[in-house]
Amino acid sequence: MSATPVPKALTGLDHRIEAAVGCSVDTLWEHRDRGLLDKPLARLADAHRALAAAETSVAFYRVLLHRLASGEFPVDTALFGRIGRTVDQLEQAAAARDERYAGVLAVLEPVEVAARSQTPSEETDLPARDIAALLAIARGAKLHEHLLTQRLSVITASGARVGYEQLQQLEQAGLLERDAAHPVHAGQPVTLTDAGRSALAGTRRPQTTGTGRPVPQVGEWPAAAHSRH
Repeated sequence: MSATPVPKALTGLDHRIEAAVGCSVDTLWEHRDRGLLDKPLARLADAHRALAAAETSVAFYRVLLHRLASGEFPVDTALFGRIGRTVDQLEQAAAARDERYAGVLAVLEPVEVAARSQTPSEETDLPARDIAALLAIARGAKLHEHLLTQRLSVITASGARVGYEQLQQLEQAGLLERDAAHPVHAGQPVTLTDAGRSALAGTRRPQTTGTGRPVPQVGEWPAAAHSRH
């Protein structure tokens, strides 16, 4: 039987991270797993994962200490020993949590500064059609030439096709690049640039409605269920 996944722990920095990157921390983790983040956001995702693991450890020992003191076990020397060990483990887990909290702050603050300094002209506002193409290409794609018609098109790992005209537009926008070392008849690998990955990662600060609630961004993946909360 496979182990049950441990829910991500809520951290005290989740809301700041989400405000800075423009998406939920669940989505940030998903984009990290897909290799869609630039280096600053990848470091932030990794640091947040470490902090979430530390928060989970703190919660585990706190619950264990509560159980030991709940009256479920006889009060004897063995219980005192277990309580003492658990208190030590909780203290060590809290110290590790505080260290990782500081680590998240160290990589989060530059991201916040960059988000605050971002101007409207720097924001990416891609049509849903282009977002869909980038998402498909991010999973693996090659440019092929049809043997009979000589028509060029991108075939993605999922079997979707992206027209050559759209490929050129995305290339000119600096979102895609081709590996010209491979001949077209054999398939030229097409990959996202850092700018393309950033566009998918939703690095813009989210716009808000009059109620202050974020407006969903075009092409943004739905956030995973918040089991952390």
